[in-house]
Amino acid sequence: MTNGARRRMGVEERREQLIAVALGLFSHRAPEEVSIDEIAEAAGISRPLVYHYFPGKQSLYEAALRRAADELAARFVEPHEGPLGARLLRVMERFFDFVDEHGPGFSALMRGGPSIGAMEGVGSGRTSAMIDGVRQAAYEQILSHLGVEEPAPRMELVVRSWISLAETTALIWLDSRAIARGELERQLVHDFAALAAVSAAYDAEMAAVLGRVLADEPSDGPFGDLLTRLMALAPQPG
Repeated sequence: MTNGARRRMGVEERREQLIAVALGLFSHRAPEEVSIDEIAEAAGISRPLVYHYFPGKQSLYEAALRRAADELAARFVEPHEGPLGARLLRVMERFFDFVDEHGPGFSALMRGGPSIGAMEGVGSGRTSAMIDGVRQAAYEQILSHLGVEEPAPRMELVVRSWISLAETTALIWLDSRAIARGELERQLVHDFAALAAVSAAYDAEMAAVLGRVLADEPSDGPFGDLLTRLMALAPQPG
């Protein structure tokens, strides 16, 4: 029989619990709306004990953002198997899963969390570095799928622009959810193809990479779907 006593957590275990609790609360409400008292209550400990593990709300917030940033970066990891269009679509599905699950937290992460920093007089440099880390991880993942180690300037522009577009699209979608999520996921894959195609018209390296990618694309894949939609827009003879 157990005596009902609560098991005592070690330092790292308690810190991990508080980070998970804070991230859960920040995922559903704006961080400035979540108090230390609420975090303590959700964790089942006292307010002073929270401060024993984290010196202030900003430090706990940054730890939660770091956890969210690591998880978000992991959403871009995809096996190098099958056509690129299908891979990118799976990446976008996981990306929007994260956005859907962590709405306010995602917004705070992408916008650098200025509210709490302003309240406590802490700059947003560390949170900005986390965001840049997510973007860089996504950038490196996409390059690896393209089979490119040292991209030319136009290719770098395409990939970084697309990552920025995905981020902005997700933030706008969170405000209204006016477009079906699945449609946006597919549209963003089409956006990548469109950006690459325009760049290929100006850059031989991009043209070579795009040609190699399209050679492996099935007609019923995301890129084939884009081509079908574009052909439907052309005027019909007669």
